Amino acid sequence: MKKLIRVLVFGTFDIVHPGHEFFLKEAKKYGDILEVVVARDSTVKALKGNPVNDEKKRLVRIKSLSYVDKAYLGYKRDKYLIIEKLKPDVICLGYDQNSYTRDLKAELRRRGLKTKVIRIRKSFKPEKYKSSKLRNYK
Repeated sequence: MKKLIRVLVFGTFDIVHPGHEFFLKEAKKYGDILEVVVARDSTVKALKGNPVNDEKKRLVRIKSLSYVDKAYLGYKRDKYLIIEKLKPDVICLGYDQNSYTRDLKAELRRRGLKTKVIRIRKSFKPEKYKSSKLRNYK
């Protein structure tokens, strides 16, 4: 029996736009199951400012996408703990994703995970579809 490959992505997904949809569909190409971790409100506030939509609304929106198999809220204290619990085969990062990514590979090794990390370099009209351009965080 073939092992299903689990792909994990994470992000804010405040105002879901075609750029997000493109990224999620590209990530899905790397495996069989696409799981999404939606950032907690406290994390978003610390990194970007107040989100337009609260974490529950953002989670519901991501869960509504037909190509997303599972979605979760991230953990408040240990941002990497959900990765440790889910044990994905692949983590896909967006072309401009920087939060919690610099030491990601080292953190995965420290936790005994052999997760492959892939940076998706392609983007869909980033000059138009980029959250920071659609919403000025305050």
